[in-house]
Amino acid sequence: MQAAVLRYRVMAFITGVLIIVVVFAGIPLQIWGHNTVITDQVATVHGVLYMVYIVFAFLLATKLHMKAKPTVVLLLAGTVPVMTFVVERWMTRTYINPALGAAQPAAQTVSS
Repeated sequence: MQAAVLRYRVMAFITGVLIIVVVFAGIPLQIWGHNTVITDQVATVHGVLYMVYIVFAFLLATKLHMKAKPTVVLLLAGTVPVMTFVVERWMTRTYINPALGAAQPAAQTVSS
């Protein structure tokens, strides 16, 4: 479970940073500076890594047995700037911490 959480968090951070760069730097440069380097390069990388984010987020959602509506919110978080950070905090409080807390005593009793 911890590996799935780590993969999700890393991809959420990377996807969130890249979409912020594209939206707040790349698009203004494209519109007002007629420079498409950021939108061409960074947006492509964001698109590819967003697909990886979708896979890792879905795997985490299935491990946490999430319902459909929160899963859709989780999967779409990488399309709105800053939303991945908000959803990651929400996921941690609502789903990840309770699941890791419940798994912790079971792991300790097995090893004892």
